[in-house]
This record gives sequence, C-alpha cells and structure tokens, in this order.
Amino acid sequence: MFDWFAATLRSYPEIAIFLALGLGYYFGKFTFRGIGLGAVTSTLLAAVLIGQIGITVSPPLKATVFLMFLFAVGYGVGPQFVRGIAKDGVPQAIFAAVVCVFCLGSCLLATKLVGYDLGYAAGLYAGSQTISASMGLATDAINRLGLAGEQAKGLLDAIPVAYAVTYIFGTVGSAILLALIGPKLLGIDLVAACKSYEERQGGAKELGGGGSAWHRWELRAFTIQPNSRVEGLRAVEAEALVPDARVFVLRLRRDGRIEDATADTVLRKGDVVAIAGARDVLVKLIGGGAKEVEDPELLSVPIEGVDVYVTNKAVDGKTLAELAQQPGARGVFLRTITRGAVATGIPVLPNTAIHRGDILTLVGRTQDTAAAAKMLGVADRPTDVADVAFIGGAITLGALIGALVLKVGGVPLTLSTAGGALISGLVFGWLRSVRPSFGRIPSSTIWFMNSVGLNIFIAIVGISAGPGFVKGLQTQGISLFVWGIVATSLPLILAMFTGKYVFRFDPAILLGACAGARTTTAALGMVCEQAKSQVPALGYTVTYAVGNTLLTIWGMVLIMLLS
Repeated sequence: MFDWFAATLRSYPEIAIFLALGLGYYFGKFTFRGIGLGAVTSTLLAAVLIGQIGITVSPPLKATVFLMFLFAVGYGVGPQFVRGIAKDGVPQAIFAAVVCVFCLGSCLLATKLVGYDLGYAAGLYAGSQTISASMGLATDAINRLGLAGEQAKGLLDAIPVAYAVTYIFGTVGSAILLALIGPKLLGIDLVAACKSYEERQGGAKELGGGGSAWHRWELRAFTIQPNSRVEGLRAVEAEALVPDARVFVLRLRRDGRIEDATADTVLRKGDVVAIAGARDVLVKLIGGGAKEVEDPELLSVPIEGVDVYVTNKAVDGKTLAELAQQPGARGVFLRTITRGAVATGIPVLPNTAIHRGDILTLVGRTQDTAAAAKMLGVADRPTDVADVAFIGGAITLGALIGALVLKVGGVPLTLSTAGGALISGLVFGWLRSVRPSFGRIPSSTIWFMNSVGLNIFIAIVGISAGPGFVKGLQTQGISLFVWGIVATSLPLILAMFTGKYVFRFDPAILLGACAGARTTTAALGMVCEQAKSQVPALGYTVTYAVGNTLLTIWGMVLIMLLS
C-alpha cells in the first residue's frame, strides 16, 4: 500500500503539494496563548516529510506562485508604504528601515562568525526574522551565481533546514521579547501608557458590539413637549444643544404621518422624533428631560452597515473630530477602522487621523452612509469578483522590468522577476488607494494569493529539499538554533532602545512599531493583550509596510553581500 502511495506521489507531484498544504494548514492552526507554528512552518515540515520519498516538482510552478504571492504582498502594503515614505509616517518609515538594517547586520554577523554557507545564511535570515518571502529572492540570487548544478542544489537545500530550525524562536522569541521583556527593559508600564494615550486622544475603552447585549448606539423615540427648548429649532440646531456627543434626529411623526428628517427640518410641539445616539446620552441626558414613547413604526428606520474605502485626498490626515464636523458625516456612526495589509484594527478616538487606504465601517441610514461615502471615498461593498486582467497585466509588467539586467562597473544588477513583481504590487496597490475605479482585488482573493501562493512555494521547496533536510538538521541543528536566537534577539533589543531614545516614540506605540518593523503579527497580538488596548497597533501599519518590503528584498541583498 505504501509503495503504491509513494509511487503515485512521484508520478503526480501535484498531489504531494496539496497534501503538504492540507497538513500544513491543519496543524498550523493550533496555538498556545496565541502562538503556534503557523501555516508556513507546518507546511514546510509536512513537505519535508513527504519529500523523503524523492519527488521532483517542475521549477516553473514554484516561480509562478511566488510572483503571485509577492505581488499580493506589495498590493496590500502599497498605500501605507507610500504614505510612510512620502508624508507624515516618515519617522516610522525611517525607524523601520533602521530596524531592517539591524536585522540584516545581525544575520551577516552570525554568518561570518560561524562560517555558514550561502544556503544556511539565507535560511538563518528568513527564519530568525520570520520573513518567509526572502527565501524566494535568495533562491533567485543563488541561481544567478552560475554555480555547478550540485553545488547550487546543496545551497538551495540548506535554506529550508536553517529556516525551520530558526523560525520557531523567531516567532515565539519575538513575541516574548517585545511583550514581556521589552516593557521591563525600557521601564514602561504598558497598560498605563496606553490608558494615558487614549485619554490624551479623547477616547475611552469601547464596549459592546457583536455578541454583546449592550450596544453603544441606539435609536429611541421622544415627544416634543410644550415649551421645550428644541421647539422651533432646526434639527441640526437641536442636535448642537448636546455638546460633545453625536446625536441625530433621523425621523419624526407629525400629525400621524412619518417623514425623514433633514438637517433643516424644523421641530414642532407634539412631534414624535426618532433620535439616534450614544446610549448614555439618550438615557441620561435626553431621557431625563423628555417624554420617551414606544413607536415601533417610527423606529423601523432602514439602516445599513457599509465599509468605505478612504480615497479622498481632502480628508487624508484629518482627525475623526474634524471629520465629524463635516456635513457628510451627519447621521452616521463609526464602528471600526481597518488599516494595512494585515487588516490592523485602529482605535476609534477623536484625535485618530484617517489616511487614504483605510477602511471605515459606518452604520446609518442608507442616504446618510451614501453621503459619508461620497465625502470619504467609495463604498467598498462585498464582492467576490477580482480584476484578473489587472492582476495579470501588473505582474507581467513588474516581472518584465525586474528581468532587466544593468551592468554597473561590470557588475550585473537586477531586481529579478520576483523583485519586479513586489515593486509592481507596491505601485499598483497605492494607485488603487487613490484611483479605485480599477484594479479591485477582494480581500479574500488577496488572502489566497498571499497565503496559499506562499505556501505552495514553501511546499515545493520542502519537497525538493526533503532528502537532504534530515542530514542538514543533524549536522547544523544546535548551532543554527543558538545563532537563530542571537539573530532574532539582537535587532529587537536595538530596535526598542533606538525607538525610545533616538526616535522618542510614545511608549504606547513603541512596541507596536518594533513589531511592525520586524513584521511579527504574533508579537503585536501579545503586546496588545499585555497592554489591554489596541493603541500599540497605531505604530504597526507604516512600519509593517516598510519592513515587509525591505526584509523581503534583503534575502537577495544578503546573498549579494556574502558572494
């Protein structure tokens, strides 16, 4: 039975790839306190195990899925990357670049001290910095060195060995260093720092939402009593009588007839008005001086929740408090802010700045959400249709540019097709954020290109390296693990002190910025958990965009420097 199974996998290597993916994603989902091997490492280990029987996979498949993956990476981080290097995210972008240099330098130092070859160096770098994408660029760089077939294969087979050994501490160690050890090293009370930041930004902890019986925003009906102070006022004037709170008159019943209210609707004695606002305002402030009535028909206001993709240059960089004063913001409530390729949740605070590329989840009447969407950008309504012509054209253009070879002083320089696809993703991802009329790729498609594309590449790498993996692990395992700890820890420690004393970041966002520069989402999750706040995520998005780009390119740079 086993012989038949092994022979089938050798004859049909595509089955082996899907088997590795299935095992990798299944075992990769198990975590302990939010930390686990993840799909990439689990897929690699599964592929290595399957590869022990000796399976040959067609090389073009590996290159194809890797181009797709790198384009998706660039497309996802493009808006934050461009903003970081061109506008108000400059300090965070520079910080991320400095940290990336620390990461490259620590791996170069370890390689020189121990004497690892190019393959182990590339794997050590990819695993200790948890940047799987760098293995593809390192592979391209090694293939361009013109080495003999067996020598090149030996180097390429060493990459997944070093990656697998160093990745575990690269993930777990990074989270522990930033979330548990970092605050003690820096003398930061993380909970107090985040609470102080929220208070300075005019915010408070958000409660309620999905799965909760308590909801912040409610709709209630009140009767305008004789001699009420709102009698004779326009709706917008009456709303302004409640300072520092968002309340809106959405509908009213007058003489038995129901009509929608606008900002200029004049309120009269005897009107029954449907008012939307924060629960505490409606209960304590308005309810304390007005007669509340039960009017199911009046309160049956058609509302919708819609994601709005921010593209309007006029609102870029404005705070929520500033946007709340715009006419287009009347009648809508903001539930969440999502930013960046990893869909980082940003705290909803009055002084939180909104940037192009952000996705705001708004709730309100259809006409109000439409007006808000027009002010901010475009409604990002759910769809499963991707612009595949755009994807194919953009990857082709990037790969063609990357394939060009320029000779400087007799030395051939090239981005490679993989680097070209990454740069193409950055450019077109940014263009999509400012010109959303083309290039739509649903988030589910981005996830597939990003996650599955990378893991197919990893599965092929593992299957091809399988026969030599065990031998490499036996000969280099302990040494690789120890130096992986050094390569992981040194840049993070330097990053924390650099961020505090050189860049002088707010303590509340400092560790989030360190996690972003090292592209370690697990560390950000643990930092936010320790902080009991989402505030650290404010330092994550720009640094992640820059870090993800540079750390990936460093895979090629590392080989160039060592060779």
